Amino acid sequence: MINVAILGFGVVGSGVAEVLQSNAKVIEKTLSTQLAVKRILDLRDFPDSPFGHLITHDFNDILNDPTITVVAEMMGGSHPAYDFTKACLQAGKSVVTSNKEVVARFGAELLELAAQNGARYLFEASVGGGIPIIRPMVNDLASNKILSVSGILNGTTNYILTQMLEHGAAYADALAEAQQKGYAERNPAADVEGLDAARKIVILAALAFGPLLSPDSIHCEGITQITAEDAAFAADNGYAVKLIGYTELLGGKVLAMVTPRLVPISNPLAGVCDVFNGILVDANMLGECMFYGKGAGKLPTASAVVADMMDIATHLGTAVRAPKFSVAADDDYADFGAYRCRTMLAFEDKKEIYEKAERVFGELPMLSHGRAVLVSAEMSEAELDERISQMGVTPLSRIRLL
Repeated sequence: MINVAILGFGVVGSGVAEVLQSNAKVIEKTLSTQLAVKRILDLRDFPDSPFGHLITHDFNDILNDPTITVVAEMMGGSHPAYDFTKACLQAGKSVVTSNKEVVARFGAELLELAAQNGARYLFEASVGGGIPIIRPMVNDLASNKILSVSGILNGTTNYILTQMLEHGAAYADALAEAQQKGYAERNPAADVEGLDAARKIVILAALAFGPLLSPDSIHCEGITQITAEDAAFAADNGYAVKLIGYTELLGGKVLAMVTPRLVPISNPLAGVCDVFNGILVDANMLGECMFYGKGAGKLPTASAVVADMMDIATHLGTAVRAPKFSVAADDDYADFGAYRCRTMLAFEDKKEIYEKAERVFGELPMLSHGRAVLVSAEMSEAELDERISQMGVTPLSRIRLL
């Protein structure tokens, strides 16, 4: 029997306990041993829970228990989650987590600390919820050179954009519906401003290319400025509007970004709707490989956490391939201004806009849903900025094509 502990008994933490209990026979058959929850750390008491007797309010009850070998950190936020994770790894206890904020900010340090202390640090559930993506990138794609990763990494924003695209809803109405259904928080900033997706794309970028970029230092745009007119233009022209996390090597350096994109309907990401996530990995030998499923939720996310615990239990005392991150230096960041793509620009429907666009871009905008809309040729971000400056008009919308 292998004793485990859970830090945080919220939605995902309670889901981990539920998966371990409900699928105990399946887990034991696979491992030939049991995974038994010995302690659960939380500030609250849960007298009505079947796990209530396992609650402790003192982290030291877990840290100083030599019989606990695997700890599931489900607390959320940076602190004290990072501090508790670090202490467990220093004590030789392996840690699994769904906490993308800790992985995105401290993953390189924690992976090194785990290796130094004969422990493991796994985080399959930190990106894509229950979708397998971390382990496949570490193991199954190990013989490939990753060229790029594109992903719909946030179910809340994808639900909102789906409502706008398929039902013509305004952004505010779609957000209100998402909040009513429990898909969006009362304060949805982390989702709709792209911050959640930014943490996830830097993790995927580190898996693909090595350096762990700071999520605060990459180009990040959310969906708060997307309009019903943008969605209508997309639908009329064979695109879907999606919030995309994207990473590639640019000039030998790591480029990572989160931006709304016009995704061609021929791209499999265009069909990822509602609260689902999709991640498209382009590798030099395999080509494009799509990972799709529920990117959040109590039991889907908990299932990925328990899978990490089972991985650790399977390989106790043996050397296994692990993710390798390095702390990004300033020189590891690609110049965002050098990134090239086509971009949709929408302006007010005024005669002078057409004249200025033809003079600066060499083509006339089309009239679409009461706006003058131009899709640029492929050019760098810096060049596009310069041309917009030459027009002297701020676009109503600026959405890159994927």
